[in-house]
Order: sequence, then structure tokens, then C-alpha cells
Amino acid sequence: MLDLTAGQRPTSDSDALWSSPQRHWSSLTEATAHLPAPVAVIDREALRHNAMDLLVRAGGIPIRVATKSVRVRAVLDAVLELPGYRGLLAFTLAEALWLAEQHDDIVLGYPTVDREGLRRLLADEQAASRITLMIDDTAHLDLIDSVAAPGTRPEVRVAIDVDASLRSTSLGHIGVRRSPLYSASDVAAFGREVVRRPGFRLVGLQMYEAQIAGQGDAAGPDAPVIRMVQARSRDELRRRRAEIADAMAQVAPLEFLNGGGTGSLEFTGSDQSLTEATAGSGLLAGHLFDGYRSFRPAPAAAFALDVVRKPTHDIATVLGGGWIASGPALASRQPLPVWPAGLRTLGREAAGEVQTPLRGPAARQLRVGDRVWFRHAKSGEPAERVDRYHLVSDGTVIGELSTYRGEGKAFL
Repeated sequence: MLDLTAGQRPTSDSDALWSSPQRHWSSLTEATAHLPAPVAVIDREALRHNAMDLLVRAGGIPIRVATKSVRVRAVLDAVLELPGYRGLLAFTLAEALWLAEQHDDIVLGYPTVDREGLRRLLADEQAASRITLMIDDTAHLDLIDSVAAPGTRPEVRVAIDVDASLRSTSLGHIGVRRSPLYSASDVAAFGREVVRRPGFRLVGLQMYEAQIAGQGDAAGPDAPVIRMVQARSRDELRRRRAEIADAMAQVAPLEFLNGGGTGSLEFTGSDQSLTEATAGSGLLAGHLFDGYRSFRPAPAAAFALDVVRKPTHDIATVLGGGWIASGPALASRQPLPVWPAGLRTLGREAAGEVQTPLRGPAARQLRVGDRVWFRHAKSGEPAERVDRYHLVSDGTVIGELSTYRGEGKAFL
């Protein structure tokens, strides 16, 4: 069992093993030399560091763990044992039903039209009491009613998803395309419709600010513009959330108002309209999260691939590598070769499904059979490629953690 609390000393950035790339990556190479590639690892001390740092950044507001960014039940369980973490944000209804066998506070982060999953939910009093469905349209309510009519099923817990993007007259839509609900009047009108419908209980509200939480602001020529737009979005969102919270207080007593994301926890924690935040990617800390000014996560997860050929003296090719993260098809969504230092993918091939050529000064020294370490871009994608993470502590493999895939699950 993974335990992030017992018998561990506090680790500062300066004395942590990962603060020295040479020591960190060399120790992982030595620790996993007996394991066949691809080999994925989670560093226990780095994971604990990141989990505690998220709590500090949230400023006391409870954190709901985003499961899609982890996809390892042992990690979810261990994090939820830490004071300050509360509940899960799942990504499919099938996953939520599976997790509800052990957990009693699960919010489904996205609407579902999974009729078979709904039949299972509506036939199970315990699951219905543990899972909250996300909605933003009366069509979602109609679909649920079509599966099981009110009066023949348990009361269905629902939460409203609200668009947290910035609508700028000069820049247009800034953020992700989620809910059609935007203004306080939109949300309140929809909320009144929900509470009028028999068989439903409105318990929460979600507003995810992707344009702040998911966009680094530390580097690149666009960073000053990004920071300016994010500041404008924070001001607008703080005002609008307060208006929505006030309006919804007249509609129904809500159990939670959720916001945030790994990249915006300081803002989320300071927003008095919210009762909880969501975070997940900051636990395993893909390399995308190196691009923020407000925090510096430890590289808690990584994976290694082996060199299988040398097409030229200055190119080393590893087997596999195309573990691509969600989002636009940019270089930033590729895994990043981090050790040996100075390697890079080729522009015309990038990270490939079966092979990934790497170039750089270190490639000249690599030989067939040598190991190359990568950091993933976000957090959830490695767990869909391996059946286990090897748990490492102080440079030693101390256990194995099954991924969803390793438990025979592939939800999306």
C-alpha cells in the first residue's frame, strides 16, 4: 500500500534527489536496470512533495482529485488520506461506478449519455448516493428520465457545469468550449428548471478556468500577453462567480461550488465564492507544468525507453515514445526526453508510435541497449500505455502500483 504520511521526513527542494538531474536520473536508471522497457516510475518523495505543495497553494480550500490525471487507484487512495483532500472528480460514468465501490464522494466532471451506465446507477441506491452527475442542458435530464422514470429510481444527484471562459470583445473566446451556461441569469434559470423536475437533487456547481489553470505563464514570447489576459480573466471570473453564487443561493442549497485546476490553485483558494478546488495533474507533474511562475513541481512520474538502433552516428532511436497528451497537436504535448541531457526529437518524425529518433550531443554517446528517460506532458497519458508504475523511494524500487490499464480498465 502506498502511504504518503508514515515515516517520511520533510524534503526541501535543495536536498531532494530530483534537485540534481545527474543524481536523480542516474539513480532511476540503476534502480530499474533489471526491468524491461518501457518502464514507468513514480517517485514517492516527489509525489508527496507535490501533494503537499498543492495543499499549500490552495490556501486551505479542500481539493477534489481529478482522476483522469492519475489513473492509478493506489495514488488516488493515498492522496485522499492526506488532510485537505476530499472527493474525486471522475471522467466517465463507468469509471465513477467502479470507483464508487470504494469511495463515497464522486463528481462526474462531464455530462454522460451512457445509457447502460445510467441503468446501473439508477438501480443502485448506494452508487446513486455516492455519484453526482454533471449537467448543463435539460436534454441531460430528459435522457436520465428516459432510462428510469422519477418515482421508479433513486433521487439523482446533479451539478451544473458553467462556462468559465473569458469572452473578450477584442480577442473573442478565451478558454475551452464546455457549457452553454455563462451568466448568472442563465445559470439561475437552468437551476430553477432542475429543481422543478421530480427525481433530481441539485447539489453543486462547477466552473473550470482552463485559460488560467491549463496555460503556463512563465516563458516564451507570448508570456506577457498571456499574463495580461489571465489577469483580466481572473477579475471577470471573480465577479461573475460571486453573481452566480448569489443567484444560486436563491434557487437551492448547494453542497459545493467547484473551480480551479493545478495551474490556478492560488486564485481558486482566494475566491470566496468557491467551496472546493480540483487538481490532479500537479501530483505526477508532467513537463507542461514547468511553465508556471507561481510553482515548481517535482518530476514525480517518468518513463524510460531503450535505444534499439543508431541510424547515424548522431541519432539514437528508442522503441516507442508516442505517448501524446490531450490538446492541440503541438510539440508541447509530446513526451520530453530529459536524460541523458540535451536530446531532442526530430521535427519531421517527433515522438512515434513505435519508434522515436533522438538527436543531440548525447545521442553520439548512446549505444544500442542504453536507456533514455522521458517526462510525460500532462499526467494521465502514461497510465494508458503501461500496466503498472514502479514505486521508487530514495533511488530504490519498493513496490508496484497498478494503473487502470493494469486492472483491466480502459474508460476513455
